[in-house]
Amino acid sequence: MSALDNSRLGFIGSGVMAEAMINGLLRQELVSAHAIIASDPRAERGRELAERYGVRYTTDNAEAVCRAQVVVLSVKPQVLAHVLAGLHGRVQPEALVLSIVAGARIATIAKGLGHSRIVRVMPNTPAQIGEGMSVWMRTPEVGDEQQAQAREILRALGEEIVVDHEDYLDMATALSGTGPAYVFLFMEALIDAGVHLGFSRRVAQQLVLQTLRGAVAFAQQSSLHPAELRNMVTSPGGTSAEALYQLEKGGLRTVLSRAVWAAYQKSRYLGGLTDE
Repeated sequence: MSALDNSRLGFIGSGVMAEAMINGLLRQELVSAHAIIASDPRAERGRELAERYGVRYTTDNAEAVCRAQVVVLSVKPQVLAHVLAGLHGRVQPEALVLSIVAGARIATIAKGLGHSRIVRVMPNTPAQIGEGMSVWMRTPEVGDEQQAQAREILRALGEEIVVDHEDYLDMATALSGTGPAYVFLFMEALIDAGVHLGFSRRVAQQLVLQTLRGAVAFAQQSSLHPAELRNMVTSPGGTSAEALYQLEKGGLRTVLSRAVWAAYQKSRYLGGLTDE
């Protein structure tokens, strides 16, 4: 039995992540298509989702929330204030509001909607294929049943972790939310290095993608720390030792740490926070 049984879901914003949620929910048969209504200012986007998944659509945000037990906020941060103003007082008092709006603080959403049952989530792009990592927290008004609803929605996207302080969401934004971008850049650099050696780009890409896929799978199945795994493949005086020496000499760890810290600071800035 699903925690979402007999629940109607209203999506405010129908972009890539909203579609990933809709796809995951329907793929796992947690809700039926007719229980979902997606709102988007572009009617053609709504028709596209209706044709692809059988969901209902509208260009009126108020229509999407008027009978919804779960409201998913998935709009761009720059239009959030306008969207919240249009929905103030319109969300059902007992409804759960789940926000994936980057940088938007719970207090901002609660004030804008005049609503207190809120879950804020930091997902990431692999959610589009059911391999995402979502970090979330709830307001005290969100009870056990609605927590179960939030978990079911997020597990349709991949794995989820609940935290008890909003600061962790800014940290997650910098680590797991932005993390795929770091990995894609690393992939790109490795592929370019392979091309520089003399491989065709197609072969270099195949080598890199399978190597990363295998390394991640190996790490997930192992009980060893990544440092121990690295030592396993690093023979004294060998090729791995020479390559790792150059990476450390180039400051890989330091540059990566600075990048994550910069993303964390940017997340706080977008949320209206500044460090003392």
